[in-house]
Amino acid sequence: MELRHLQHFVAVAEDRHFTRAAERLMVSQSGLSASIRALERELQTPLFVRTTRRVTLTEAGRALLGEAERILAQVRAAHEAVAAVQGVLRGTLSLGTEQCIAGVHVAGLLAAFRRRHPDVEIRLRQAGSGALADEVAAGRLDLAFAYRTRADTDLLRSVGLTSEPMTVLCHPEHPLAARGAAVTPGDLGGEVFVDFHPDWGPRRTTDAAFAAAGVRRTVALEVNDVHSLLDLVDENLGVAVVPQHFRHKRPSLTPLPLKGTGEAEYETVALLPAERATSPAARALMTLLTSGDEDTDQP
Repeated sequence: MELRHLQHFVAVAEDRHFTRAAERLMVSQSGLSASIRALERELQTPLFVRTTRRVTLTEAGRALLGEAERILAQVRAAHEAVAAVQGVLRGTLSLGTEQCIAGVHVAGLLAAFRRRHPDVEIRLRQAGSGALADEVAAGRLDLAFAYRTRADTDLLRSVGLTSEPMTVLCHPEHPLAARGAAVTPGDLGGEVFVDFHPDWGPRRTTDAAFAAAGVRRTVALEVNDVHSLLDLVDENLGVAVVPQHFRHKRPSLTPLPLKGTGEAEYETVALLPAERATSPAARALMTLLTSGDEDTDQP
């Protein structure tokens, strides 16, 4: 099995299209097809279902994809490790993050990293914490800043960044605002909620807190970005339960402490692969983050 066969396989799996994958790899479509057929012959099973309109993975193809991505990530890390020993950090830093993550100012951190390591190409992907954890474990991302979603495994480890309580945000004319005191999940049982998609860290934290308190809630207004959430609350269309630092993003809203949740907190972490699989670029970024030399904290 040759590395180029795995590279070709992953490209087709990502693009779901032979022509687009061939263009991205800068190889002929016939050569790409021959490479995939050679891999299928070696594994003695089809990896793709091909139709005139699209290409989809077979069950065997799905099983191979994760392993192929990890192998290619390890090969890339090996090349970058050799370059790092020679005194030059090269290659690619593939980073994932949730929006408005606490404990790190991502833009400032990446700017500082680029000044120190101009030969490293930076790639950034924004997604929910569950998806980011899967991407790091599969080797598609070098690291990610996210909500702690699971215990450490052989493929994924976490480095704590910060933790903070959850806060209720409401419109100043909302009846809750007049109370001016902490609220419990029970106090919010009949409210209309604005919240993020279920894969986001704040949503997971809130869902777990209300489930632990035995309070059922329905998210009527579901969004995928922080500003939309704040806009909806600002129009008095619902209340939101968010990490405490969100209150500074819209001072016109009324923040209320959330109590009675079993001390549930929003904990953010850096997600990395196993120590042996961590790329030199990811190590350099974490060193910069923890060194305190740069103003990289989230305002």
